Amino acid sequence: MRTYAIALFAIIAACNINAQDCKSILIGEVIDFHDNTPLQFATILITGSTKSATTDSSGKFRIENLCDGVMELEIYHDECKTKLMTVLIDGDTFLKISLEHHLEELHEVKIIGSTIKNNTNSALEQSLNLNTIEQYSSQSLGDALKEIAGVSSLNTGANIVKPTIHGLNGSRVLVLNDGVRMQDMEWGEEHAPNIDINGSGTIAVIKGAAALQYGGDAIGGVIVMEQPKTREKDTLFGKTVVNGVSNGRGGNISSEITKSLENGVFIKAQGSYKKLGDRETPNYVLSNTGSNEKAAQINFGKLLFNWGVNVKYSFFKSDLAILRASHIGNVDDLIRSINNQEPETINPFTYNIESPRQEVTHHIGSFNFYKRFQGVGKWNIQYDFQNNRRFEYDIRVGDDADKASIDLDLTTHTVTTDFKWDSKYEYKLHLGAMGRYQDNFANPATGVRRLIPDYSKFDFGVFFIGEYRFSDNLIADGGIRYDYNRIDAKKFYRTSRWEEREYDTEFQDLVIDDLGTQLLVNPVLSYHNISGTLGMEYQVDNSSKLRFNYALGQRAPNPSELFSDGLHHSASRIELGDLRIANETSHKFSLSKEVNYDMWGFTIEPYANFLTDFILLEPTGVEYTIRGAFPVWSYRQTSARLLGIDLSLYSNLWDNWKTNHKFSLVKGKDLDFDNALINMPAANFRNRLSFIKPKWNNFEISVESNYVFRQNEYPADIIVFSPEQQQDVLLKINTSPPAYHLLSAYTKVQFPIGIKNQLQVGLTVSNLLNAEYRDYLNRQRYFADDLGRNITLQLNFKY
Repeated sequence: MRTYAIALFAIIAACNINAQDCKSILIGEVIDFHDNTPLQFATILITGSTKSATTDSSGKFRIENLCDGVMELEIYHDECKTKLMTVLIDGDTFLKISLEHHLEELHEVKIIGSTIKNNTNSALEQSLNLNTIEQYSSQSLGDALKEIAGVSSLNTGANIVKPTIHGLNGSRVLVLNDGVRMQDMEWGEEHAPNIDINGSGTIAVIKGAAALQYGGDAIGGVIVMEQPKTREKDTLFGKTVVNGVSNGRGGNISSEITKSLENGVFIKAQGSYKKLGDRETPNYVLSNTGSNEKAAQINFGKLLFNWGVNVKYSFFKSDLAILRASHIGNVDDLIRSINNQEPETINPFTYNIESPRQEVTHHIGSFNFYKRFQGVGKWNIQYDFQNNRRFEYDIRVGDDADKASIDLDLTTHTVTTDFKWDSKYEYKLHLGAMGRYQDNFANPATGVRRLIPDYSKFDFGVFFIGEYRFSDNLIADGGIRYDYNRIDAKKFYRTSRWEEREYDTEFQDLVIDDLGTQLLVNPVLSYHNISGTLGMEYQVDNSSKLRFNYALGQRAPNPSELFSDGLHHSASRIELGDLRIANETSHKFSLSKEVNYDMWGFTIEPYANFLTDFILLEPTGVEYTIRGAFPVWSYRQTSARLLGIDLSLYSNLWDNWKTNHKFSLVKGKDLDFDNALINMPAANFRNRLSFIKPKWNNFEISVESNYVFRQNEYPADIIVFSPEQQQDVLLKINTSPPAYHLLSAYTKVQFPIGIKNQLQVGLTVSNLLNAEYRDYLNRQRYFADDLGRNITLQLNFKY
């Protein structure tokens, strides 16, 4: 009986509805939330009926013959997130609807060739996609970035790899790790970035100081690492990558999992572990070159189009052995090593990590909030915390055998905020500010004179960037940035060193305590820096693009350049900073032409960088200590010029066959002394031939040739006195090794597992012919050959 009553009520209700005078009209407009521009081809559907409409070129739509009452609308567009909303129809009704048209930009995973969305318009910028990052899963950030023309590395053996961009590294190369500027004592030549490459989805390299929003002191360039964006979708996915490595007889494993919901809430966890034993050259074991790395991160929050919160914590720990033979006792050991061309210490293979070694731990915690304002732009604010703890262990005896020679604890707090007005097609404006406080504690319990002192540092910066579109083909951009840096240090100087450096005539007012043989001084130094950029991008036609950029970059000297004073054990040399060192200034001009046809394309990037007060570290002599005679490396400033060119070319001339070619050349000159600059990368030429067959389970195989020319331009060697020979001898500390040629091979294939899972098997062989060589930018070239053949087997399981 109850069922019949419900059915009767439904029939009566339907009759009443049909009896209504359904003549109301819904008129509306669909606009882009981002910039309020009309959206064409959006579809508006009344759910539960067949009535619908599509917007015209002005974003307008019209649906007629509607009954009054509450209705549900479904609005969708090919490039937008579908939107559901209810509307009350009461006679003729007007409705304005905004859609998130820039959803693709928010969930950026778009790859065009090997590039992602640019961080700038006119600067030289290239990037690595996720496939390339996964291929280098068992290696370092510096190793992977060599895939980009113009990027090389300054190495300390195989474990410590510092990225070098256009001949510049260290404090001149800024690393942005998922929105956080790394503060990990990057000033040291043997300090590698404390980053697990497996935590990134894309890595972009901006060559030069054009990206002012990240910092005006990035004279070499900026490395921007970003995680893959999560989608507003109820899903659970992840991957596990396992690598077996022959040279080092170890490997690594990395695994991650992401859970996201349709309401934008997500959580992601990732972890990695790597262990390698002693590395090997073609002829002998590199004793004490193992490594042990652990990394983990957790990331959670809620990311919507118009607002979002992102909280992240990451942990990285590395225990890196340093070649035993590179730990010299005095200058005669160095002379013998250079002359013998073979390590003085060669032991059987082991996984043990002994002194000399480094142990570094890095923590990052960050909180980011953003808010989009309809028709205006996007506001960001972020706080991040970093702690970097570094131990460097020398070969010591007795009670100090297990005590670190260097123990540094660096803590950094940073707040950044910015607003980007991007609602207008013709122009965009970007304004931001940064404040940072840093504290460094050098533990005196090491029993060794502290190389770097205690200090506190304050940084403040503001920037303004503008972009104007003159036409569909021509965009100009420019910007200016101001940075203030203040460092307050307390350091003990030996009185003899203080007077030797003639500080007593210039900085005597800094002395706060005279202890006879040593002085306690309190340098408080301030620096003001102005940076700027101006450039243009011109779309010549559908296939070619032209860019020009001028970048003015300034940076304050880092603590090592100012305060170094003593024996740097892991470098086996005495390093001397200089309190007189002033701001370094760069004027860089770059031009690029990019051409992309269906079958082939190329990019050519010439550049010129003129630097005033360029800070360099170079060998200047020998100093005698109670432990023996050690080379002295001193910081100084000069005028310098860097000229270079990067060339990339690709071809798809045959079905399934591709070629890639890259050439890089940079020449650095000390203009004050009319001499070559130290540690400039040698010219190199890379060529790759690939066969790709998607029908064969995405099968790919490639062979690569890498020819590195001899660096013929380097500073003169120095004359030193040999206590062992009791005479002056020529120390070939700057002479470069011969050119070398390496071949490598790579292959991969994918196997579906079930409906959604996939296993990719890859095999990489580096130094295929097991060639003997030494690289000019490897600081251990004095003591041993570089790595021999290495075979890496990779299993990449995506689920």
